[in-house]
Amino acid sequence: MTRIKRGTLTHRRHKNILSLVKGYRRKNGNVYKLAKNAVMKAGENAYIGRRLKKRTFRRLWNVRINNALRPFDMKYSVFIHNMTQKNIKLNRKVLSNMAISHPEVFAEVVKTVKG
Repeated sequence: MTRIKRGTLTHRRHKNILSLVKGYRRKNGNVYKLAKNAVMKAGENAYIGRRLKKRTFRRLWNVRINNALRPFDMKYSVFIHNMTQKNIKLNRKVLSNMAISHPEVFAEVVKTVKG
């Protein structure tokens, strides 16, 4: 049996990790041991960030809708409640974009929900 050296595999693995941390500061970007931890931490933060993004955007849409409803003397909570009562199925993202881009259409939706 011939002896198998694993230097090439190790080198490939190290190179892969170091390519992932390109642009990181200080030793995190060029020392394998620290780079490995940096990649793990970056993955965790990315995972958390993807979930936070959903919350943040929903909050933004709610604020925008509420702001657009103020001229109609209506609160956001009442508006959403009336929408569910009247079985109007428009999500918050669409309503927010409608309030910004097409205020006249949004006004019609508000009149429908109010009346």
